[in-house]
Amino acid sequence: MDRQNEQQIIFQYLQHVRKLYEESSVPVVYKPGHTEERMLPTNDGVRLRTEYCFPEGVKRVPAIVMRCCYKQHAPLLALHAEEYTKRGFAFIIQWCRGMNGSEGKWEPNVNEREDGLALMRYLQADDRIESIGYWGDSYLALTGWVMADAVPEKVKTMYLGVYGCDRFVSAYQDGLFRQDILTSWAMENAGREIRADYLTSAAFRPQIHVDEQLWGGILPWYRDWILNTDRDCSYWTEGFWADLKKIPGKIQIPLYIREGWYDHHLGSAISTYELLSDTAKSQSTFEIGPWNHSYQSVIAHQQTTGLKDNSFVKPLEWFDCILRKGGHPKRTIRRYVIGADCWEVQTVYPVPIDCKTCFYLDATDGKKGLVTSIPVTNACVEYDYDPLDPVFSYGAESLLKSMDKAGSLVQPPSDYRSDVLSFESEPLEKSLQIDGIIRVKLYVASDVEDTAFSVKLMEVFADGTAVNIRGIITTLAYRNGSATRRDYNPGEKVEIELSLWDIAWVLQAGSRLRLDVSSSDFPQYAVHSNYPGIWSEQVETRIAHQTIYTGNFSPSCIELPVVIAEE
Repeated sequence: MDRQNEQQIIFQYLQHVRKLYEESSVPVVYKPGHTEERMLPTNDGVRLRTEYCFPEGVKRVPAIVMRCCYKQHAPLLALHAEEYTKRGFAFIIQWCRGMNGSEGKWEPNVNEREDGLALMRYLQADDRIESIGYWGDSYLALTGWVMADAVPEKVKTMYLGVYGCDRFVSAYQDGLFRQDILTSWAMENAGREIRADYLTSAAFRPQIHVDEQLWGGILPWYRDWILNTDRDCSYWTEGFWADLKKIPGKIQIPLYIREGWYDHHLGSAISTYELLSDTAKSQSTFEIGPWNHSYQSVIAHQQTTGLKDNSFVKPLEWFDCILRKGGHPKRTIRRYVIGADCWEVQTVYPVPIDCKTCFYLDATDGKKGLVTSIPVTNACVEYDYDPLDPVFSYGAESLLKSMDKAGSLVQPPSDYRSDVLSFESEPLEKSLQIDGIIRVKLYVASDVEDTAFSVKLMEVFADGTAVNIRGIITTLAYRNGSATRRDYNPGEKVEIELSLWDIAWVLQAGSRLRLDVSSSDFPQYAVHSNYPGIWSEQVETRIAHQTIYTGNFSPSCIELPVVIAEE
């Protein structure tokens, strides 16, 4: 894209955001005033570029703070500053060390707690600021979370979106790295320009040398991510990531936590909410909508007119309520129910379910179906999985670089590849509301010492259109939630349980369920080589022969958490 077109797109987006602000109930009463720029010192003497924007003619105001590492966000942050100052807030932007005019060396994550608290102590002593709210999405939310338990008295609330404090959940799924998130993020935030092709980089073997071979030099922090595949290894249980996970339990201020059903941080965010202190939970809101990481609605073939969301007005109104009006929020859970096209509001999470409904895989006589009782006949189906020809991600939860393929999207027909096995039910006699974690239990075998199995659950509407609900992957080495690698004997039949991320979804009467079983989902997850060991150290690949068992001795099934609607 040439420079002129890029500038035009940015201009159009900013105009769109400005119009969204016009929908706010918070009135414009001031003119944007002076903007100050200071180089504020951190604890170790590094100075960080900090921009102060104040409304004209106001001596003491509540302030909104953001800490950012993305230089390309500067025009949008400037617009936010203008809109907030027109409504009587100060707006303060600090650039993370090593980024956009701040001194020091850029190293993701590790300096953000101390640097953020240094800024907050400075603002605490500023007589022009009467109270503080912190706002941020993604990495800008991380810079809030990481200090949320230790902020000074003026900080009254935080509005944090699309991020969570359980980093391992956002990085790994049963030994396989979430490449579309963290490999792409590493390439774009390495502190230097990387021109290598992303998919070539994601497929590179051994991945441990991709930085040297394709990116122009070693990235130690990326290597840490891709080598530490065990949940209970010291990298995740000690130091920065362990400290971050402990923070939610010590927070005392109200939070607005915002997530999307198809955002790659959802699993981590749910874990974070559940870890919140009772004090924080009692006054916080947890909201999940049908969004991807950018709050775009990503629901295909279904109505979403009930969504009615304004992603920029909500934080403004939250801050206005707490910082200016002295509001005291109460515990609230807001969830958009896909298929019902409505928001449901509760006070507890997870939502209590009424029962579990099972659909069993059936491969009798070579047919592949989903039935409501355990098949009497024992059977199996087989396929070959070649790592050099992976199934590409389309309709997924955990995508960033390939975000246009995230969401509930229209899927290919059943059995569209020889290594994708599609099991389909009869039409549902009545609608069914799913709430919470869907579990898929499979009895499987492989002819190699380690391999992967992936599943994708879909709703097939009466017109034949299939859309994905949820998907996940596992490995034999980390099967059934194992925190460390375990052995597998080739040819052995084992039971594996795959726990899909939470969802609120109404299956329509007349629809069918479809479950696709395969062994890859790239680049959402790293491609399994079919060799045992750490994924990033694998040099070679080989074909694996996979077997799925069904029937009385091997009751492979889908377990749906169901809420029964009141008549």
